[in-house]
Amino acid sequence: MLKKVGSSQLRVGMFIHDLDCGWMEHPFVRNRFVITGEDEIRKIVAAGIRSVTIDCARGLDVADAPTIAEADAATEAEVAALAAKPVTPLRVTLAEEFDRAVSIRRQAAGLVRAVMQDARLGKAVELDKVSHVVENITASILRNASALLGLSVIKNKDDYTFLHSVSVCTLLVAFCRSRQLDAETTYQAGIGGLLHDTGKALVPDAILNKPGRLTEEEFDIVRRHPKDGYDILRRSEGVGPIPLDITLHHHERRDGTGYPDRQAEQSISELAQMAAIVDVYDAITADRCYHKGMPAAEALRKMYEWSKFHFNPALTQEFMRCVGIYPVGTLVLLESGRLAVVVEPHETSLLTPKVNVFYSTKSQTYIKPHTVDLARGLGFGGGDKIVRYESPEKWQVDPLRFMQVA
Repeated sequence: MLKKVGSSQLRVGMFIHDLDCGWMEHPFVRNRFVITGEDEIRKIVAAGIRSVTIDCARGLDVADAPTIAEADAATEAEVAALAAKPVTPLRVTLAEEFDRAVSIRRQAAGLVRAVMQDARLGKAVELDKVSHVVENITASILRNASALLGLSVIKNKDDYTFLHSVSVCTLLVAFCRSRQLDAETTYQAGIGGLLHDTGKALVPDAILNKPGRLTEEEFDIVRRHPKDGYDILRRSEGVGPIPLDITLHHHERRDGTGYPDRQAEQSISELAQMAAIVDVYDAITADRCYHKGMPAAEALRKMYEWSKFHFNPALTQEFMRCVGIYPVGTLVLLESGRLAVVVEPHETSLLTPKVNVFYSTKSQTYIKPHTVDLARGLGFGGGDKIVRYESPEKWQVDPLRFMQVA
């Protein structure tokens, strides 16, 4: 039986099934092992890992610890309670914005690639070009955030660094907008999101793309990228304090376990805390050379748990309302037995988005794709509801093929 326990409950003889730190690096070669000494427990605690999953069939038990199913059910209930806050109404339909969003994303990725190449050559960032891209991203978010947010989950492993920066910019702009921050602050945050990983230009590709676990020396090189990026941007004319702050501090954590300055929550600016949330969310939902990305809905629930220690809980909850309990692009199973992809949030209930249905799990066949508004009743284009989110790999389907219905 699998159970969730706090790191303070760990004892020699327990079997670690999962270190539950998908966004962090840890000092262990494996995620699953028997605890054989107190030193291993101290390493877990020192790494900032606050909870783990143990396998009671393979090691010592904790009688009053919740099972994984019980812990997940409790999290799901808390997450569902966040869904009542209205979302921002859309200006255009997804179909109207989708092709334009594809073009904007492609342009932005090309710009980030150029910025990285210039940084390797010691050149300053050309802010005029960056500003134009951020303005385009912001305009697309204002028209229909679902288009760019849905595209943000698509990342080629070879272009991850560039596409990650575009996604962080997109998500951060959407986050600022949902919090009703002023236009200039939102714009500056977008600049910071697009440029936050500029320092990775100085990290060797062999380290960035290494398929196995990094050595401690390699970790040290990677951990330098916020300061390296800060130094590059500081030498670039016109880059303001908000992008500089986001670049330097997007890896700081609420409990002081982050880097480069190990700042605690009171010392980290609100926008840097927002950037940290967005950065981790995008990173753990992406396929990398060394791990498989989580479904977006699962990632949000993990971040909700981690926010108790590593992120600002209130900001994490606001981010979840921003992208939706079932984010755009999420594969969901409906009560009718059909699979669907979420394409648009509802204006008043995040539990009843618009979805495009395309597959019957009962007959195990594709069906003619069409849109269902889960907020509507039977006979009015609705009459169904989400049972749970699903893994595309489980069903061997690509839900993003069905983001648009012809």
